[in-house]
Amino acid sequence: MPDHREFNYYPYDMDEEGEKRARRLHESSIIIDMLFQGPVGSAVFSEEMTAKARADYEKHHDPDHAMTIALLQPVYMATRNALPAFRRWWDVSGITTGNRQLDMDTYEGMTRSMAFVTLQFDCFDWLIKATTGSDIRKAKTESKHAGFVSAQNTLAAGQNLDNLDMLYDFGLRMLQLTYNSMNLVGAGCTERTDAGVSSFGVKFIERMNKLGILVDTGHCGRQTTLDAAQISSAPVVASHTCAAALSGHSRGKSDEELIAIANSGGVIGVVMVPTFLNMQRPASMHDFLDHVDYIASLVGWQHVGIGTDWPMSLPEWGLRLLAEELAPQIGFRPEDKVPALETVEGFSDYRQFINITRGLVTRSYSDEQIQGILGENWLRVIDQVCSQGY
Repeated sequence: MPDHREFNYYPYDMDEEGEKRARRLHESSIIIDMLFQGPVGSAVFSEEMTAKARADYEKHHDPDHAMTIALLQPVYMATRNALPAFRRWWDVSGITTGNRQLDMDTYEGMTRSMAFVTLQFDCFDWLIKATTGSDIRKAKTESKHAGFVSAQNTLAAGQNLDNLDMLYDFGLRMLQLTYNSMNLVGAGCTERTDAGVSSFGVKFIERMNKLGILVDTGHCGRQTTLDAAQISSAPVVASHTCAAALSGHSRGKSDEELIAIANSGGVIGVVMVPTFLNMQRPASMHDFLDHVDYIASLVGWQHVGIGTDWPMSLPEWGLRLLAEELAPQIGFRPEDKVPALETVEGFSDYRQFINITRGLVTRSYSDEQIQGILGENWLRVIDQVCSQGY
């Protein structure tokens, strides 16, 4: 088994019995991260890798392209056997399943990212494409990992609903209706108006239901989220968000939204983005756990999951570029306080994932509840939606 102690344990007040219980649960549970930016974080970048990414940026000065190339660089290196520790990093995190993301901002980006996702499944014999819950269980049984194909926007699908069939055939099983801004389907969480789901969006959701693609509302606006929960005949999820009542952040979900998602049978994935969890001071694991506790108390632990989304696997200059130049281009405003180098204390690296399990033990959750939050809740919804469609 990997030695998690080579990375920083968050200083919870835990006795040895609690530590043993956390280790047992972490190693035996199916762990699903629905917005997985691992397997490490900025620490993956050597000086040589950083210089290469920086040199690419100097050619075009396009922050979006630069971030994309930097994010892909470690994975590309691993597919060429130039980053031998890559598999071990996944192992040490303890994660069973992390999403593999398509770029749905443009049609070109979509096709390029489809090729990149395929490359990973082709090159890594330890990474299983998960289109059903059975695939995830198989990965755990075989001591492998699974990739769950998802996307954070619907722009590239355009107005042709048949494109959803093509994406489903490729393996897409979760699709976020909007990012921050408005698109053909609905309005995002930082849009000027809270317009909700469009008439076209109703048809879009109905096709997603028919195929068996999870309806994700992570970045969606309030009314879009509420509309989606009402329109969808299948459970609706928020892959990565937080409780707005605790942080006041626009990326958080109001109690009304959280209840609507839970009433649909869905799951809310809690983020690790520090400013989303606490806008007033540096965030720690306690802030993350406070959001877990709040949502669990409001709608039940059966509707809580994990969708970390942070830290990003970018070099430090890339993180600054993301916060200062790219964030405004993708709908974030100054008041949204997109972080640069900040991370949640106790989660600066995905190899610290066990700090989540340890934290849940300190909050007195039962074994069943911890296993649910770590992955079984996501697995239930994947079983329900992706196996047969609606």
